[in-house]
Amino acid sequence: LATWLTCGDVRKIRVFENEGGVTEYVGGCRILIIPAGYIGCSFWGMVFIVMSGGRKTATGAAAAFVAALLISLCYSPNRTMVYLNLGYAVVTLAFIFIEWFAFSPILTYVILLYGVFIGTYSIYDIYSGLLKRTVIGSDAHACYQECPCCLPRCVGMQWAIIAFLLQLFGVWLALALMADDCQDKSWGECVSQHGPISFAFDVPNWFEHTDFDFNNVDWNKYRPDNGGP
Repeated sequence: LATWLTCGDVRKIRVFENEGGVTEYVGGCRILIIPAGYIGCSFWGMVFIVMSGGRKTATGAAAAFVAALLISLCYSPNRTMVYLNLGYAVVTLAFIFIEWFAFSPILTYVILLYGVFIGTYSIYDIYSGLLKRTVIGSDAHACYQECPCCLPRCVGMQWAIIAFLLQLFGVWLALALMADDCQDKSWGECVSQHGPISFAFDVPNWFEHTDFDFNNVDWNKYRPDNGGP
């Protein structure tokens, strides 16, 4: 996706048995494509966590996941990738069938599992591969070659912070959307009232509803020259 969004062309996608993989591409913006593996996993993990809150949204996420697995098979995959993609596609389609024709809820938990696993593993992979050690040829080292002012471990630290914040945002947003008073509201209305943005804008209202009167406080007694702390 990062290659396509930056006007590049994907030639091959391969996955190896050592839990690694590589995408061969031509063109595009390299500085944006390099972190797409780690940050992209965290982003899609966040999306899966958010989409797991409802039956229809979980079904949409599962269908999009299956479509992505099948589309990626059009780019000269190796045998390992073919087995993995077809296996996950069949399993996910089976859970969609079970959800709508046999037993519910089950798909929401499957999508939640996908999201938590993808996001958590992304953070662990960043730690073990980019923070714990520096490997020549890693994505962080490639990013360092493109931008020498930032060392590989510094790049890994930035990616780890982004990945962690994405997971927190996903959990927070999912809990907001699953709140009881959001059942009859649209996503936009629910997020505007219970999401992180509303949380930031509601901070001034805390002082209006507290029993503590800030206007009648003698702030002089807290000055250091008056023996205050």
